Amino acid sequence: MTESIEQLVEDWDGLAVVSRYHSPTGSWIFVAFHDARLGSPCGGTRLAHYPSPSAGLRDAMRLARGMTHKWAALKFKQGGGKAVLAVPEDLDATGRRELLLDYGRLLESLGGVFSTGRDLGTSDDDMRVLSEVTAHVHGVDRDNQETRDPGPYTAHGVAAAVRAVLQSAFESDELAGRSVLIQGVGGVGEPLARRLAAAGATLLLSDVDETRAAKLAQELGASTVPAADVYETECDVYAPCALGATLNEETIPLLRCRTIAGSANNQLAEDDDAERLRARGILYAPDFIANGGGALAFGLINSGLTDEGRIARRLDGIGTNLSDVFREAASRGESPHSVAIRRIQDVLDRR
Repeated sequence: MTESIEQLVEDWDGLAVVSRYHSPTGSWIFVAFHDARLGSPCGGTRLAHYPSPSAGLRDAMRLARGMTHKWAALKFKQGGGKAVLAVPEDLDATGRRELLLDYGRLLESLGGVFSTGRDLGTSDDDMRVLSEVTAHVHGVDRDNQETRDPGPYTAHGVAAAVRAVLQSAFESDELAGRSVLIQGVGGVGEPLARRLAAAGATLLLSDVDETRAAKLAQELGASTVPAADVYETECDVYAPCALGATLNEETIPLLRCRTIAGSANNQLAEDDDAERLRARGILYAPDFIANGGGALAFGLINSGLTDEGRIARRLDGIGTNLSDVFREAASRGESPHSVAIRRIQDVLDRR
């Protein structure tokens, strides 16, 4: 039975939800604030189809919780929040613009309580539209409308996570000769593939858009894997870089990977899946650490840091953080996910 919006709000452990219905397009706007102990909530805006408005709200809540974890893992002074634009169908250019302007005016009315940037389903052009009516959007220079893509920064952090899982599992972070299966070669998966290929990894690429995967594979000398075969394909590293919840009770028994490190949000369908992975001997890099590169880079840039070398060194720290988590998990006989959650709670409780 589908949960109602009222039930979702009643059961949620977050701070608040702001919702708005955009009648011209039949779309729902949800802004979910999960935690503000470290600072004002900040997170991307996702635009997607959902089977019901409540499904869109549920996704916003899950993503907002993930942003709390991400900022706390980075020890950055931001809180967890996320926005979802739940659209009933593909919008034409006019409808999309009207929806974004309405959403932007809503953000502006909140007075900076929440700030946002790109996420799945939104683009640089969408961020430019938002910037026409609100100052609370990241990655857009409002003076010249130039945009900055968070994807390569996120990919940099995921590459550091890949090296960390390889070091822990194989006692070497060398990519040459190691097979990495990237599921989803979009805004993060593509720059990740390019970075790993340059380091000598053997790449296996999969995407629901088979033409996109094949084109990139040809360019990089990689192989392609049909979307239906991802979980049963043997590899050293499985990198989920598309939708979340790909690690669940049904898929985990099928996996033929040794490690997991990717950019998708909420990769575990439920917390118990972390223990299922550990029981199978699969080393999992908690997604809210591995995929923090884009958030970290934009946070640093917004704080005034523009030196790309210094930003890159901070992104490399994602791998160092994960290595610490893996060592503690091994010494305690726990999953890395459990260790990471405990560390995050310690950070939040100190505020």
